[in-house]
Amino acid sequence: MKWRLRLMMLFEYAIWGAWYVTVGTWLGKTLHFSGQEIGAVAGTTAIGAMISPLFVGLMADRLFDTRRVLAALHVVGAVLLVVAAQQSSFGLVYASLLAYSLCYMPTLALTTSLAMRHISDPREEFGAIRVFGTIGWIVVGLIVGAWGVEASASPLHLAAGLSIVMAGYCFTLPATPPLARNQRFELRHALPLESLHLLRDRSMAVFALASFLICIPLQFYYAFTNLFLNEVGVVNAAGKMTGGQMSEILCMLLIPWFFRRLGVKYMLAVGMLAWVVRYAMFAFGGTGDLMWMLWLGIVLHGICFDFFFVVGQIYIDREAPSALRAATQGLITFLTYGLGMFVGSWLSGVIVDTYARTGADGVATHDWHAIWMIAGACAAFVLVLFVLMFKDRREASAAPVTTTA
Repeated sequence: MKWRLRLMMLFEYAIWGAWYVTVGTWLGKTLHFSGQEIGAVAGTTAIGAMISPLFVGLMADRLFDTRRVLAALHVVGAVLLVVAAQQSSFGLVYASLLAYSLCYMPTLALTTSLAMRHISDPREEFGAIRVFGTIGWIVVGLIVGAWGVEASASPLHLAAGLSIVMAGYCFTLPATPPLARNQRFELRHALPLESLHLLRDRSMAVFALASFLICIPLQFYYAFTNLFLNEVGVVNAAGKMTGGQMSEILCMLLIPWFFRRLGVKYMLAVGMLAWVVRYAMFAFGGTGDLMWMLWLGIVLHGICFDFFFVVGQIYIDREAPSALRAATQGLITFLTYGLGMFVGSWLSGVIVDTYARTGADGVATHDWHAIWMIAGACAAFVLVLFVLMFKDRREASAAPVTTTA
């Protein structure tokens, strides 16, 4: 059973990694989209993340077997990816990828809930299953990079093919019927509104605000790093970017060790500091003798992601009442992958356009030094705000407990 679930996660995240990393390069270098247009396309997943709880709450919890919902969404998603790959205008690319994101983003929660239903101890067993999603992202990134198709629509076709494979594979998974078929659906079941009162606590409110704000500079990385690396002449940029996911796996293993020494507040702060350092490395790095700076900026992804988002999930699990833990995790997901990355998509596009330059040959280039310095300054502002305002009242007693768990 566990290996079936691991393979499910591998396919699930390989689909996302196949197209999302390089879509900005295709849009910028081949279709000559502006920075704002690239940012808007990258932000379609954020819109999907904000709306997806409605799909999960209504369809999988109350109407259909999760396997069938997953299969249907991936089949429709495959069609939409193929449609998107055939387009050349911003309006049609945006509309097709927005429709796709509305199909795909709910599947992230659905695969998680399906896995949780079929393992006996999610706290102990889920991590070893979810890590295969990261492995899938790494493998497909290496394939796209070695294939040399980062500036084309081929990654979208690859993602479509993987979606069809995933749809078929869903029917090999164990039956997962809805648990609330006979309960009346209410909006509060789909949206994490009931957890809002937890924000009355200053520490939780500061954490929620920092989570939202830090995802704004995050979108600079997701939307434009591959375009940046290709523009400065890095060979096999997509393959090299998988170093970030490799470091993510390593950092996940190191979290208990750092927990004992730093605690929640300073682990979160180190995660945000890593974002500042990463963007500084991108601002001053380059090919040749300065390639090590670009490598460092990439591999810092493990600290950037795990030390903030994973530790943040642990903090929420510790602070929220047991009856509100899922709702509070949903609220933070809405603020980060939804609202924060949506704002970041718009802002990053504006900044990239501000520092765009068109050469005599009509090819657009960018002042990446300025772009990354602005992104780093945004991350530094959030870091300072967090360190000054956040206070973990149970730090001393909670850290050892969390480490043992």
